[in-house]
Amino acid sequence: MVVPAVPERPAGGTTWQTLERLGGTVTGVHGRDWRPRYLQLAEELRAKIMSGELAPGTLMPSETELAESSGLSRTSVRNAIRQLREWGLVRAEQGRGTYVRAPRQRVRRRNTERYQWEKDRVLLDEDERLKTGATEHDTGLTVDDLKFHAEYTRVDANEEMAAALQVEPGTPLLRRVYWTSSRHENAPLTVSYSYLPYDLVAANPDLLDASKEPWPGGTQHQLYTLGIELDRIDDEIRARPPSPDEAELLDIDPGVSVLTVRKTSVDTTGRVVEVADVVMPGDRTELVYSHKLQRWKT
Repeated sequence: MVVPAVPERPAGGTTWQTLERLGGTVTGVHGRDWRPRYLQLAEELRAKIMSGELAPGTLMPSETELAESSGLSRTSVRNAIRQLREWGLVRAEQGRGTYVRAPRQRVRRRNTERYQWEKDRVLLDEDERLKTGATEHDTGLTVDDLKFHAEYTRVDANEEMAAALQVEPGTPLLRRVYWTSSRHENAPLTVSYSYLPYDLVAANPDLLDASKEPWPGGTQHQLYTLGIELDRIDDEIRARPPSPDEAELLDIDPGVSVLTVRKTSVDTTGRVVEVADVVMPGDRTELVYSHKLQRWKT
C-alpha cells in the first residue's frame, strides 16, 4: 500500500509567518493515522489551545493558512474548525474571524452522591443550608459567585407530564424554571424545568412564591416542609440538539448537543412528587455515576 507523504512546507509567504507567530506549523496530519484527517488537525489545534500556545482571545489562522500548513482541503479545514466549536474551544465572530474561547465554567454533576448529599442537608439548620447549594456542589463555586433566576407559573398537565407524575391530564401543576450562572459569564450553567402537583405544594403558600428562591436546602427541603421524605430519584439521560431558545440562552455554538436529565422524585409511599427536566450544554458538562455493587456470596 502506498502511504501518502506528509506535505512539505511551501517556501515563503506571509501565511507561514503568521503560523510561526502562533506556535509553528501544523504537523503530523497525514494518512497513516486511522482518524479522519480533519479530526487529526482539530486535535492538534486543541492541544495547542489546551497547552496555552493558542491563548484565549487569539485569532485563529485563516482557512487558507491552515490548508497550506496541513495539506488539507478547505473543506477539511472547515470541518476541523467546526469540531473545535463543538468542543467549545473557539467561537466565530461575524466578519472578524475565529477566536480561541476563554475556558467556560464546567459542571461536574455526581448524581449518585449529590442526591444523598441534598437529603442529608434537609435536616440541618437554616444557617448551614444557606452556606451552599447543589450548584456550588457541582462547580466548586461559592454562593457569592452565582446569579440565580426562578420563574413560577401554574399550568395544566399535558399528556406527557400527566403520565410522568401519575396524575390525570389537566391536573394543575406548579411549573418552575430555574437557571444559575456564574457572575463571570452570562450563559446559564444549566436550565431546569420542574413540575409538582399544585394542590400538593399549595399546602405551604411559601412554596408558591418565586421570590423565596433560592430556597435554602432546595427542593428536598421544600418537600420536607410538607412532611414528604424522598425514597429515591430516578434519572433518564438523553442527548439531543438544542432548541433555538436553548441554544441562545445557553450560548451554544452550532453542532453542540445538550444533555437532558429527566429527574423523577418518588416519596417513601411510592408517590411521584416532582418531575424535573434539567438541560445542560454538552460542551461543558460531565455526568459522573458510581454504583456500589454487591459482592458474590462465597
